[in-house]
Amino acid sequence: MLNTVDFRPVILAGGSGTRFWPRSRRAHAKQVLALDGDRSMLQQTVERLSQMTAPEKIWVITNELLSAEIQSQLEDVPAAQIIEEPVARNTAPACGLAAFLIERENPQAILGIFPSDHVIGDEPRFLKRIEQGIRLAASGDVMVVLGIEPSRPETGYGYIETGEAVRGAESEGALHVRRFMEKPSLHRAEEFLAAGGYYWNSGMFLWSARTLANAVREHMPETAPMLEEIAQSWGTPRFAQTFSNLYPKCENISVDYAILEPRSAKGQHLSGLFCLPSEFGWNDLGSWESLYEFQRDTRLRGDENGNVAETAGVLTIDAENNYIFSPRKHVALVGVSDLVIVETDDAILVAQRSQSQDVGKIVKELTAEGKSELI
Repeated sequence: MLNTVDFRPVILAGGSGTRFWPRSRRAHAKQVLALDGDRSMLQQTVERLSQMTAPEKIWVITNELLSAEIQSQLEDVPAAQIIEEPVARNTAPACGLAAFLIERENPQAILGIFPSDHVIGDEPRFLKRIEQGIRLAASGDVMVVLGIEPSRPETGYGYIETGEAVRGAESEGALHVRRFMEKPSLHRAEEFLAAGGYYWNSGMFLWSARTLANAVREHMPETAPMLEEIAQSWGTPRFAQTFSNLYPKCENISVDYAILEPRSAKGQHLSGLFCLPSEFGWNDLGSWESLYEFQRDTRLRGDENGNVAETAGVLTIDAENNYIFSPRKHVALVGVSDLVIVETDDAILVAQRSQSQDVGKIVKELTAEGKSELI
C-alpha cells in the first residue's frame, strides 16, 4: 500500500537555536550546523526522509536569514519548496500553510511534519514506524503523533497521555490519545513515568493534507482564510506580496495548542488522534547539556573522566564531565567539573552544564543591548 501513498514530508527549519549560542546564530542556526558528525542536522533529516520519498516531494519552511544556506545544503530539494516565512508565527501557521498548498495538488497526500534538528539513533526502526504512521494516516480522518517512550522524568518535554488501543489492520501498537500535556514539574513527570501510558511528544505528526486543512478551518477560523489565500497565490507573481501581507496577521501559536489540544477535547474515541509509541534512539539535542550527554554516551567521545572535547587538543588535570568546543585551539582544564566551554571567532561561552538550558537568555540580553553582531 505504501507505494501508492503520496508522502510529502514538511520540515520545520525556522528556529534560531538560541540555546546553542555562540555557535548558533540567526543566520547560521542549530539546524544548519554539523553538531553531530559531518552533515548538518537538517541534511541528516532530509537524507533519512529521502529513503521514503523523492527529494522533490520534500518541503522546508524556514526564514529569510537561513534560506540561502539551506538551499546550498539541500541541492536536491526544489528551491521553490524552501519557503521563507516573512515573520515567525510558530508551528500552526507553518503546518497549515503546507496543508493548504499540498491540498490544492492532492488532498489525499500524507503530510509528515518533522523538526529539522533531531537525532535518530536507529534509522531502520524510525523508518518502519513512519511507514506504519503513513498507512494509519491514510486510513481515514485521523492524526498520528509519534510518542517517545520516556526513559526518565523529563521536565523539558511535552507529554501525551494515551488511552485504549486502536483497532484496525493498520493500527498495530497505536493508542488513542486522551490529551496533550505541557512541560510538567519534576514531581508530575515522576508520576507520569511511574503510571505508564505517558509518552514524550516528539513533534512528529502524520495526517492527510485534507485532514489538517479542515482542522485548521475548524480550529483557526480567522487564520485559515489568510493561509488559503496565500496558497491560492502560489506559483503566481503575486505570491510574495500576498505572503508578506497576510502571514504576519496569522495567529502566533503552536500546532499543539491550536489543533491537537482542542481536537483531543472531543474524547479519545471521537478525536481521531492516535499515538504511535516509539523507541529509535531519539534525541532533540535541545541544549549543550543534551549534546554532551549524547556524544558521551552514544558516540563514545568522552575520556575516562567524562570530558567530551572537540578541540585541536586537550589536556585535563583533575577535570571531570566537561564539554569543550574549540576546534582551532589546544585547551587545558585544571580542577574544574561539569562545565560547558564553547569558543567561536568572536565569543566564548563558559557555563555550568546544569544551567545550559539558560543559554538562550544570553541572546535576549545581547538583543536588548543592541549587539546584533553577536546574535
